Amino acid sequence: MENFTSLSIIIPAYNEARTIHLILDRVKEVTLINGITKEVIVVNDCSTDNTEEVLLRYIAENPQLNMQYFKHEVNKGKGAAIHTGITRATGQFLVIQDADLEYDPEEFNILLKPVMRGSADIVFGSRFLGGNPHRILFFWHSIGNKFLTMLSNMFTNLNLTDMETCYKLCKTSIIQSIQLNEKRFGFEPEITAKLARIPDIRIYEVGISYYGRTYKEGKKINWKDGIRAIYCILKYNLFSKK
Repeated sequence: MENFTSLSIIIPAYNEARTIHLILDRVKEVTLINGITKEVIVVNDCSTDNTEEVLLRYIAENPQLNMQYFKHEVNKGKGAAIHTGITRATGQFLVIQDADLEYDPEEFNILLKPVMRGSADIVFGSRFLGGNPHRILFFWHSIGNKFLTMLSNMFTNLNLTDMETCYKLCKTSIIQSIQLNEKRFGFEPEITAKLARIPDIRIYEVGISYYGRTYKEGKKINWKDGIRAIYCILKYNLFSKK
């Protein structure tokens, strides 16, 4: 059994004033297995709505939650917000949690199980495995996601089913040792390529649920991000090792 006591939960946020308090409630309420404690790190990527006001009020009203708040003075992108969170993490493991309601923090424990057994260094939460609930949306997004995952797998020699998943639980010392460059949605293929190159790395994948949202509800990723992902897969697997 792996013996560790704390998990850092990194939440990048951009214009999420409507939902950020809801996801923080869910993070606060979840009880992690084996008495693992939570360190919540929220990075506000220069939101133009009242995300900061909501967050500061939440921190004041919930002093029992171990929560750190950081703000970018200019908008840098989701990947950059994740970079900031990674550098501040002090837990032995960390996980990335979107500020919207698409992923369920209750499932942190699903991600933790391979780690607690001493089997995994990295655990991907796949939206395409298992019998958990999945909102039915966007046929072409699902095709694009599977294509990007297949392309990534061809170069990394992994057999992932969901490279683009938000839920990646990582040993903090490993991810903090990696030089990360992508500031926006290229983070996922970059980190996957760089993790796959680490000798003897133990990567697992578990099924999770997915409560997707529409563009009207605030979804931000688009076809341009898909093009960037292809570029990043080729760049970080073929042309750049840094």
